[in-house]
Amino acid sequence: MFMPPDKGIISQWSEAAPYWEKHRNTIREMFAPITRGLVKDGKVRSGNTVLDVATGPGEPALSIADTVGSEGTVVGIDPVREMVGAGRREAQRRQLNNVRFEVAFADSLPFPDHTFDAVVSRFGVMFFPSPLDSIREMLRVLKPGGRIALAVWPFAERNPFHHVLSQVLTRYVDSPPPPADSPDAFRFAEPGKLLDILVGAGALAASERLLQFVIAAPLSVEDFWTLRSEMSDKLRNKLSVLSQEQIAELRSEVIENLRPYYGSGRMSLPAEVLIVSGAKAVP
Repeated sequence: MFMPPDKGIISQWSEAAPYWEKHRNTIREMFAPITRGLVKDGKVRSGNTVLDVATGPGEPALSIADTVGSEGTVVGIDPVREMVGAGRREAQRRQLNNVRFEVAFADSLPFPDHTFDAVVSRFGVMFFPSPLDSIREMLRVLKPGGRIALAVWPFAERNPFHHVLSQVLTRYVDSPPPPADSPDAFRFAEPGKLLDILVGAGALAASERLLQFVIAAPLSVEDFWTLRSEMSDKLRNKLSVLSQEQIAELRSEVIENLRPYYGSGRMSLPAEVLIVSGAKAVP
């Protein structure tokens, strides 16, 4: 059943799109280990046809295009037109002919049954109006035996990428937890929660693994603050209610708390994600 999109969430991501495009190369580098994890668990191979759901400005679709090669095809979809436009611009800039981008919703995919060898999604399923319906759609467009692989954040406390900022921010802006099961980055932080939905949608051989890696980027602490404050719509919204003096004070505190993760010209933060995967039944 198609669920109407949350217009507020769509609007937030529309506003975030220019920043994600601006920081494209850094974000790709930071999350490259997750992309590799999705490729591994999705069993993506050269020549495959792959769907990337909630691709944002084009990742991991653009990286996966290198994996499938000239004989393969990658389609990236996103409900946010501005994000899709960013993906198209990058594909054109890199002269990639094996990847394309379309505006589409996860619970109403515009593709025939049995189209793709693999379906992946990096940090998308947490924001779907109906994760169960969306995963059923992903399984529908998979070929029999095809793989689905989804990456989600576990608890923020295990990811300094989020936690360092949120610890400081709560002292400046009231930050109550979101309502249960509402669209949020940590909606599927609890182990087993997304796995149960994947199984309920009909996936076979479903499994969940914790991927431990390092979020690394050649940035100063100050530049890392700029990246995080621009790419997070939630953070930008909270900063908008503070005075310039409060923002300067908050920024100073965050930068000081991030310094232990800086060295040799790079930010390096230990990180974890959950990768939940499964397969479509073979008749």
